[in-house]
Amino acid sequence: MDKAWRFETSVLHAGYEPDEHSRSVAVPINLTAAFAFDSTEHSVELFDGKVAGHIYTRIANPTLQVLEQRIACLESGVGATVTASGQAAVTAAVLTIAGGGDNIVAASSLYGTTFNLFAHTLAQYGVETRFAPYNEPEFFAKLIDHRTKAFFCESIANPAGHVPDISSLANIAHENHIPLIVDNTVATPYLCRPIEHGADIIVHSLTKYISGHGIVLGGAVIDAGRFRWADYPERFEKLSLPDEAHHRISFTDRFGDRAYIARCASVPLRSLGAVLSPLNAFFILQGIETLPLRMDRICFNAEIICQFLEQHTAVSWVSYAASPAHPDHSRVKKYMRGKGSGVLSFGIRGGKEAGSRFHDAVKLIRRSVNIGDCKSLVCHPASTTHRQLSKEELIASGVTEDLVRLSIGTEHIQDLLSDIDQALVASQT
Repeated sequence: MDKAWRFETSVLHAGYEPDEHSRSVAVPINLTAAFAFDSTEHSVELFDGKVAGHIYTRIANPTLQVLEQRIACLESGVGATVTASGQAAVTAAVLTIAGGGDNIVAASSLYGTTFNLFAHTLAQYGVETRFAPYNEPEFFAKLIDHRTKAFFCESIANPAGHVPDISSLANIAHENHIPLIVDNTVATPYLCRPIEHGADIIVHSLTKYISGHGIVLGGAVIDAGRFRWADYPERFEKLSLPDEAHHRISFTDRFGDRAYIARCASVPLRSLGAVLSPLNAFFILQGIETLPLRMDRICFNAEIICQFLEQHTAVSWVSYAASPAHPDHSRVKKYMRGKGSGVLSFGIRGGKEAGSRFHDAVKLIRRSVNIGDCKSLVCHPASTTHRQLSKEELIASGVTEDLVRLSIGTEHIQDLLSDIDQALVASQT
């Protein structure tokens, strides 16, 4: 791949050249469960990792590898692993380095299912999550101990829209010899590349903006390849010590700067089996090709809708980090080129009941819990995506009962404004 390619070129070409047999311009769909061996010796060499090739789609697949190389390129990483969903990616990212008795420190402003995964599901298996305010990096430092394996945050939190100080979190993490994991789903690498600001691991729900069409699920874990795991063998023993389940190899010895992503693919993904379908990978690759075009239009629409809502008498507050009025606006300029993506939250005068009336009154905007679609979507997080959280957890994650989340799409701006306006009027009756 040409390293001089710009982003708009890489979304079309990174990770793929037409092969000598089919000469297919489009990435071929290798829709197969398994691959044939030339001989017993060939199969042994493949399983031992001595030769390149494919064994079984749960382990690797050519179509998936194109997607992995493309998303790694877009995020400036050394490698990536794709998964069946964004939640599978978050889980794999943590379990690659953490196990029973370990902990991570995470921003409390998170997507509801991620919060639930950290607060409850992983806790059942002995991995503790200590939550800190997203905008207080020094608070993260206070929660570290010798079993802390990572910091975790979202570059733009869903749905609250909070933007953490990525560089400060990375600096504190590195001072304490731990990596920073950033969920970059909402911002996408078109707006923000956290690795350039010190992040070590990136996760994505490829279901969202990366795909853009809302028809398949997918996730990704991307490795910056810069964290020096081998320098801290006691803290990261899963990477440095011989692995009994993998021919007693040390991932840091065998794979060097790709140790993390090699273990992510070989252990959490291979053993837990949350594998992306090759067909879904193909659909995601189609979506990636238009990512820059879509994000430009989405950000344009979202900025105008934010201004409209800020001036509307039926709206009590608006949270969109690209707005000059937002407390995180300076970080949007620093990390996101001044653009806030398409997730926008607001409250309606009249509280939860008025919010429900707005939700039911929209005609063009679809009622859905997804984000990142070309079609604009609306949901009420407190009763859907964050329903499982307690009142205290809702407050910690930045979700109030009156919060309405919009995922702005690519429709004509005047059609969106007309629909929002009529629904706001209906919410006050």
